[in-house]
Amino acid sequence: MAGWSCLVTGAGGFLGQRIVRLLVEERELQEIRALDKVFRPELREEFSKLQSKAKLTLLEGDILDEQFVKRACQGTSAVIHAASVIDVFNLIPREIIMNVNLKGTQILLEACAQASVPTFIYTSTVEVAGPNSYRQIVQNACEEEHLETTWSEVYPCSKKLAEKAVLAANGWALKNGGTLYTCALRPMFIYGEGSPFLFGFIDHALKNNGVLPHNSKFSVVNPVYVGNVAWAHILALRALQDPEKAPNIQGQFYYISDDTPHQSYDDLNYTLGKEWGFCLDSSVSLPIALKYWLGFLLEIVSFLLSPIYKYRPPFNRHIVTLLNSVFTFSYKKAQRDLGYEPLFSWEKAKQITKEWVGSLVEQHKAVLKAKAP
Repeated sequence: MAGWSCLVTGAGGFLGQRIVRLLVEERELQEIRALDKVFRPELREEFSKLQSKAKLTLLEGDILDEQFVKRACQGTSAVIHAASVIDVFNLIPREIIMNVNLKGTQILLEACAQASVPTFIYTSTVEVAGPNSYRQIVQNACEEEHLETTWSEVYPCSKKLAEKAVLAANGWALKNGGTLYTCALRPMFIYGEGSPFLFGFIDHALKNNGVLPHNSKFSVVNPVYVGNVAWAHILALRALQDPEKAPNIQGQFYYISDDTPHQSYDDLNYTLGKEWGFCLDSSVSLPIALKYWLGFLLEIVSFLLSPIYKYRPPFNRHIVTLLNSVFTFSYKKAQRDLGYEPLFSWEKAKQITKEWVGSLVEQHKAVLKAKAP
């Protein structure tokens, strides 16, 4: 498609910036519009160096600003919607998450219809599928099983509703008489250099004598490297623009994993940090069933206190379930329809991420040295 352009929302985020870096290599791409609420100065500088490959326009604004979003979509050929508020631990008000994740998606879809943007790819999450119970074992599941979260927790709920809106919009009539085609990608837990979650665990350990939290020893998941998730978005974009492949992809969702070994979240953190002296907390933990019902009691306390005090429990039933379930997925459908193969091997992904963890350790040492008398 000659002289095409693409809008990437959440382009300053952990995943979004990787999508932009891969997107500039696409043939005949005329312009990338990178949208986010704010771009860090160092990312602005990095993006400016990509201008030699394709025009890169930075758009700072709010996904809930309808006029801003309409202007961003005008004259665009495709949208990759990666912007999202991710909050597993209930730290952000429910209304903010629902507004950004659901209403923001609806605003963007309407803007695409008005601006006649024919291609829309949505970054969903495996959490729209569950897990719903730590007792339920889900191994190498596929799209045909139609798993769906039953939790009312705001993050999975908002993403589930937004994904449904995106897939329901497939086939919408565009203002110019064309048709909107959509698909959604459901990545597993994403790791890699710059991961906010991994940063949080490492930062906690650095302040705790190198001891990593050990809260999910019973989980079995298949984490996915950020570079491979970004690559899947590029392949989905190509496929939706390919007249031969597009009919099989329109209105579909895809699980995105890679060849990272199936393991617990704790084991992943340990694997990426052990070279730098990190170890897992060896203290005795509560049985899962007891912790689950304790989480339920904390939820009741939070509810009873809500009229007079905003109490956020350290964990709840959803978090206990999320961190202690067997929940893995196959990427065979993405392989078949999108031609997806991981761009980065487990060994390469592990090496890159471990080097980044090492840089965090060195930064921490430098800070301690500067504070020393």
